[in-house]
Amino acid sequence: MDTIPYNFMGLDEEYCRYDTARYVVLPIPYDAAASWMPGARNGPAAIITASQHLEWFDEEFSDECYKCGIATMDAVEPNLAGPESMHEDLFKHARRVVRSGKFLIGLGGDHSVSAALVRATMTRHKELSVLQIDAHLDLQDSYQNSPYSHAASMRRVFDMGARLVPVGVRGISPEGHRFVKRNRIEVITARECHRNDSWIDRAIGALGDTVYVTVDIDGFDPAYAPGTGAPEPGGLDWYQVTDLLRRVTAEKRVVGADVVEVMPIPGQVVTEFLAARLIYKLITYVQNGA
Repeated sequence: MDTIPYNFMGLDEEYCRYDTARYVVLPIPYDAAASWMPGARNGPAAIITASQHLEWFDEEFSDECYKCGIATMDAVEPNLAGPESMHEDLFKHARRVVRSGKFLIGLGGDHSVSAALVRATMTRHKELSVLQIDAHLDLQDSYQNSPYSHAASMRRVFDMGARLVPVGVRGISPEGHRFVKRNRIEVITARECHRNDSWIDRAIGALGDTVYVTVDIDGFDPAYAPGTGAPEPGGLDWYQVTDLLRRVTAEKRVVGADVVEVMPIPGQVVTEFLAARLIYKLITYVQNGA
């Protein structure tokens, strides 16, 4: 009896070998740095399972980009010694992928994992901008006594010297508001995305030439992605996000990405299917130079 291979998109050996794949998916089932509801640890497996039911043909480009090779690594084992220890473990795993010249795609897990992935990417790409699609700024210096909380993930990225461009934001703390004003970070709120047609131009203009994309799934409106731990009303829709990614991949060099904060809802697959489809869409855009 035939079985579906357990990897992103359920690819046959020809298209999922690490040595020939351009893209590498790294599952990170970790949510010990989340500040409210656990469950994002189940996100990577749910995304991979959903991906096995995607159509391989892309309607925008009439292409089947899985043929470029998409390898799936074993999941990174959570380090329960604490978020800082997990950060170091994940950095070492991700650095090996980046140093081999692969395009790294992290599957969270909570948003704390992104700091380690960006740090690893910067070992190869020193001048890096981070396009952050997110409902929240995640710029707390420390949250609940942890500088490695998911609410501090982008602060750690900023401290590394990366340029931040948050898009879709609608949950802003006073500390975060002061921080972006003081450091002149170009924040594009969800309200602006819905009401001002120039928002994609603003995002493109604020980014440098080399870009890492981090997608907190709560950047989408919960009508499209309800399975997340901190949903905020008034978020982005599918075509807003994909139009942005298509422009970014056309005009910038995108070198890595992650999708985080998917918290599966029992009996429903909407959020993980959206996440899987988004990852394949990003791969297609990068492959085609959009």
